[in-house]
Amino acid sequence: MWPYPKVLAHRGGGKLAPENTIAALKCGLAHGFRAVEFDVMLARDGVPVVMHDPYLGRTVAGSGNVFDYDAAELARMDAGGWFDKQFQGEPVPLFADFAAFCKASGIWMNIEIKPAPGFEAQTGAVVAEAARAMFEGEPGQAPLLSSFSETALAAARDAAPEVARALLLDVVPRDWLHRARALGAVAIHTNHKHLTQGVAREIRLSGFGLFCYTVNNPIRARELLMWGVDGFCTDRIDLIGPDFS
Repeated sequence: MWPYPKVLAHRGGGKLAPENTIAALKCGLAHGFRAVEFDVMLARDGVPVVMHDPYLGRTVAGSGNVFDYDAAELARMDAGGWFDKQFQGEPVPLFADFAAFCKASGIWMNIEIKPAPGFEAQTGAVVAEAARAMFEGEPGQAPLLSSFSETALAAARDAAPEVARALLLDVVPRDWLHRARALGAVAIHTNHKHLTQGVAREIRLSGFGLFCYTVNNPIRARELLMWGVDGFCTDRIDLIGPDFS
């Protein structure tokens, strides 16, 4: 039902490194994590890059939207200085480079497809096709794609049906099962703050994996595992290790 790792480092290194960077992956590795959740969207030229926000200014110095720039331009921007001066000059990673680092380091990937408005289908298809190409012939290493955008997930399903998908939901609605089945999803990913034990049981009994974001309290983490939650991501990789139980 859930063949994936149980505890994932959120955006690479949680709160200990600049999110969605190679430096964050190295930080997660240093804390024993070989599983990561991160975000991918498209640059103006259709090349996927690893970023959470569809605009610049929070984690990357600059202004405007991600899709106002080509990938090569984004890769020259500073994605680390906002966090700490020791990370000054850490670049925005291309998805291909980020995923190659994960593959070489044995880091399993939960890839959140994070399309900018209007680019949902294109982003879903591009990311799914890239993931399929990278892990063709290596199903045991294959990533899990997830998204709040059902349009993106449908495009991912159509482009690379063999790459597993999960439906992201902030609050699990009554029609979750119909929506998940329509997308061919294997799991539900949801905000732990809104999850109840009853809903967790319903999802599990329906044969779906259940994953939560973003769990930073060990007491809450243990409660969720007792409810049957299969996995979760955390920012507090210093408090909650990869073998947490």
